[in-house]
Amino acid sequence: MRTVMRTPVSSKAAVVSRPGAIRVVAPTVGRPAARFARVAAADTDEVALLEKALAMAKERISKAAEAAVAPAEVEEGGVPGKAFTVRTFNAISQVGLNRFPKKNYQVAGEISQLSDSPMAIMLRSHKLQVEEVPATVRCIVRCGAGVNNIPVPKMTELGIPVFNTPGANANAVKELVVCSLLLASRGIMEGHIHVNDVIYKEEKMDYEKCAKRIEKDKAMFVGREIQGKTLGVIGLGAIGGAVVNSALALGMNVVGYDPVLSLDAAWKLPGDRMKRATSLDELLTQSDYITLHVPYIKDATHHLLNATNMKLCKPGVHFLNFARGEIIDGEAMKDMFDNGQLTGKYISDFADEALGGHPRHLVLPHLGASTEEAEDNSAAMAADTVKEFLETGTIRNSVNFPQTVLDRKPGHIGGRLVIVNKNESGVLGQITTYLGSKNVNIEQQINTSRGSIGYTVLDLTTVDDPAGVQAELAAACPGVISSRFIGDVFSDELGTPGTFFKVTWA
Repeated sequence: MRTVMRTPVSSKAAVVSRPGAIRVVAPTVGRPAARFARVAAADTDEVALLEKALAMAKERISKAAEAAVAPAEVEEGGVPGKAFTVRTFNAISQVGLNRFPKKNYQVAGEISQLSDSPMAIMLRSHKLQVEEVPATVRCIVRCGAGVNNIPVPKMTELGIPVFNTPGANANAVKELVVCSLLLASRGIMEGHIHVNDVIYKEEKMDYEKCAKRIEKDKAMFVGREIQGKTLGVIGLGAIGGAVVNSALALGMNVVGYDPVLSLDAAWKLPGDRMKRATSLDELLTQSDYITLHVPYIKDATHHLLNATNMKLCKPGVHFLNFARGEIIDGEAMKDMFDNGQLTGKYISDFADEALGGHPRHLVLPHLGASTEEAEDNSAAMAADTVKEFLETGTIRNSVNFPQTVLDRKPGHIGGRLVIVNKNESGVLGQITTYLGSKNVNIEQQINTSRGSIGYTVLDLTTVDDPAGVQAELAAACPGVISSRFIGDVFSDELGTPGTFFKVTWA
């Protein structure tokens, strides 16, 4: 049985006794002072915890950076010099880098650390220059959704697919949107600032006075609940769809608008529980909150919300923008805030030149995808996309090439010829005519196109002279930009990484 004996006088120590042990407990102090001391200690503990978290984050980033520039390694029994080579920019999550088997892939941050010129480029925020893309590069992948840092039009011209990782950071952004719904509604940040910058200073950290002010001043920050309010979601892709489901779970009404909704995204939406607006104007007139989840396209989504259509909004509407800053006309919004047409808040993780410092613009650091889980998911998805493309020619999640999937036929032992060509009339006919003239049998094929690019995948029977076929094909078909033979990767000569890749522009 444990016995606790404390002295009734606050200035004396208490003794705790139990079998085999004696412990002295610090003297008790006056109750209000003790409570205030606990608050101060809690603040100190919180600072220490934040400092520890920051140190851990720096260590994680440092390790990832070291991994990104570390010399490429090949496991024993691997294929030095005949592995797929991947150059990385930025610190890529080790979770993603580990998806590349060291036996068959070399991954490094510098070309000099690879056994051969890179066949793929993997990056995050690095602003890629054309001169950083050698003729050996088959593809580029960004660990994230936006590709503004990649010269996509030029890569398309060179026949290089650019991939991204849509949806990998969807949960991270969704959670920030849910947080921002509450930040817009409840005066949370304003209240916190008021306590730290006003109450604590004016009351000189006197506990009793601070406690009374904190209770009294709550009337300054009366908010409203989000349950039963209407959220307008512009863009119903991976992130927008996730936001829809969370908002419904919180008891909100949801109106969605997306004029280019894909079939895959549509299947994931709770169509019976949300309303789809037929126009942007319809959504604007109904919403108490509006959240944006569309890409920035200069001629399409630049100032999607502007001086004209924001007049349709309810005066107290709150705007949430974790997509791109340029989607909202900040100058028009500032004018409407200043003249009282709009009385809500604008929450974003982007700076706005016109709204800088405005009391109704609540700006956060660019936190949308800044979680460890999102970085890991994006890197893993990027690595898987690169592997599938290099090893099979499959294209998924490309921003400039058509989605193309051709499953191998059971028992197929011939080579796979992957051709990037101009999307022009007659090019496919030229390709098949040439192959026929060489008595090359096509077992199956797929031809897809997107804009100016055509992409053709052909499974062939045996090919005696792959390099000769590629050279003659390029000469016979001016529309061919590049060609690549893929066999049973890592098992035969035709499939050896780095073999039989030809570009017509280098």
